Formats: sequence, structure tokens, C-alpha cells
Amino acid sequence: MDPGMILDLFGQALWLIVVIVAVIVGPSLAVGLVISVFQAATQINEQTLSFLPRLIVTLLAVMWAGPWIVTRISDLFNYLFLNIPRLIS
Repeated sequence: MDPGMILDLFGQALWLIVVIVAVIVGPSLAVGLVISVFQAATQINEQTLSFLPRLIVTLLAVMWAGPWIVTRISDLFNYLFLNIPRLIS
């Protein structure tokens, strides 16, 4: 197994992590920004006002993207598992 192949596998895994985190955290960041602008405009300083909607949006994002995330992770695992002979030689 040469270093180029190792770096390629590492890059694929790292990119998958970045995409999955972006899918989950992106909507939460957008909702947090909207709520922060609302709080700044109305001068309401309530912590739970920003926390609860972000939590709900994050949970909804995980529920919505869950099957896609599991498919992507299992595809990477299947690729690695099926190519073990090629990867170790």
C-alpha cells in the first residue's frame, strides 16, 4: 500500500465527514443567524429562544438526511471492504 493510496482514502473519508457535518449543521447555523438578528432587533436576551429552535432544526436535519448519511457511510465501508486485497498488496 503506497502513501498515495493512503492519502486518497484519507481524503475521501475526510471529505465525507465534512459533507455530513455541513448537511447537519448548515440549517442550524441559518436558523441561529435568523434568530440572532431577531433578538438584536427586539433586544430580547433569552438563551432558550436561540437554543430550542436550533436543536429542533438539527434533529429534523438528522431525521431528513439520516438515510442518505447511512448510505454514504455504508458505500465507503463497502468500497474499503471489497478492495482489501488490492489495498494491502
